[in-house]
Amino acid sequence: MRRLALALLAALPTLAAAAPAPTVDPALLTKITTWRRDIHQHPELGNHETRTSALVAAQLKKLGYTVRTGIAVTGVVGILKGGKPGPKLAIRSDMDALPVAEEVDVPFKSKVRSTYNGQAVGVMHACGHDAHIAMTLGVATALAGMRKDLPGEVMIIFQPAEEGAPPGETGGASRMLKEGLFADFKPDAVLGMHVFYTLHAGEIGVRSGPMLAGSDRFHISVIGKQTHGAQPWRGVDPIVTAAEIVNQAQTIVSRQLDISHLPAVLSFGLFQGGVRYNIVPDRVELEGTIRTFDEAMRQDVFARLKSVAEHVSAAQGATVDLKIPAENGNPVTVNNPELLARLRGSLERSVGKEHVHDVDLSMVAEDYAYYAREVPGMYFFVGSVPKDQDLATAAPNHSPHFFLDESALEVGTRTMLTAAVDFLNQGNDTQP
Repeated sequence: MRRLALALLAALPTLAAAAPAPTVDPALLTKITTWRRDIHQHPELGNHETRTSALVAAQLKKLGYTVRTGIAVTGVVGILKGGKPGPKLAIRSDMDALPVAEEVDVPFKSKVRSTYNGQAVGVMHACGHDAHIAMTLGVATALAGMRKDLPGEVMIIFQPAEEGAPPGETGGASRMLKEGLFADFKPDAVLGMHVFYTLHAGEIGVRSGPMLAGSDRFHISVIGKQTHGAQPWRGVDPIVTAAEIVNQAQTIVSRQLDISHLPAVLSFGLFQGGVRYNIVPDRVELEGTIRTFDEAMRQDVFARLKSVAEHVSAAQGATVDLKIPAENGNPVTVNNPELLARLRGSLERSVGKEHVHDVDLSMVAEDYAYYAREVPGMYFFVGSVPKDQDLATAAPNHSPHFFLDESALEVGTRTMLTAAVDFLNQGNDTQP
């Protein structure tokens, strides 16, 4: 099926640069902004997006989509059949928020609290998924309005748990596919977008081939022997051992890998151990992430991390348990060169050629990559930083200070709508 999709892409004509791009009318933009603010004020963590998915499903049903709910726990899918024969296209949005307490002073600031990994946390759309939902609903609305003249069929995917499922659960893109997302509707292409802090509002970023890194999550348990803090020699200190593992692991990328051609990252994000100041605990838990673009390098990092953890622990008299679960990782996000070559004109007509940028490889990861492994994909960044702000001062995605310039909502909606309509019409050009 993937070969057939690629063959279809190769046969499609290149876009006519003079063709006008679709527009987003003011009434629809008002709805998009209202949706975004409402969702921002009511964020939900992965696999718990019940309010969000209900809102999305209700809107799609109003628009006349055939709606399926409950995929991968809270996922929602809507299918719209156009009035003319043509190709099949999927458009994907993520829905989950992050365990981050918002520190941006806006009228619709999130005050939601929840529990994550056993800890009380604030919840915030610190990655911009609220904007993705609203923009994709805007695209769905516009497509429904042109259904009679629209070639082909469109699947709108609202996906839970892009940031990862809660501990002990599965979710996200891989689970949606396992539960048959593409079983009855196999798209010829899939499109995705993400608001991003490295571009000003009004700018679009894209890259042919690999764009976002593959990611893996690791967990290391360091097991020592508990003792009184005043008598450390009577036990085995897992805190000291874990600290040495963290330090030594930093040399894997900085001193052991050849990163002159492709980058890699190994970062620790969790270090937990102990309950009292004067007790050496018996156990420390470490968690972190590995980012790579090459499978051989990925496996090399795994092996080197295992070696560091085992040898450092052995030297201290501790034991160690390292786990790198396959279900917690994401593949490399790859933009299909043929698809991008044909839709780049859509991006340029939407915002102007001078506002479409070829971005560098990014070490962030996206489980959208699972869809793009099944069918050709195009994924692009939508600038989110106010035009008068220095990009160097912009708070990154996942920060409690992440701020979205809402002019990006119209830009993202218009750009995705243009790409979708162009793809469907290109396919229609090939029909007898």
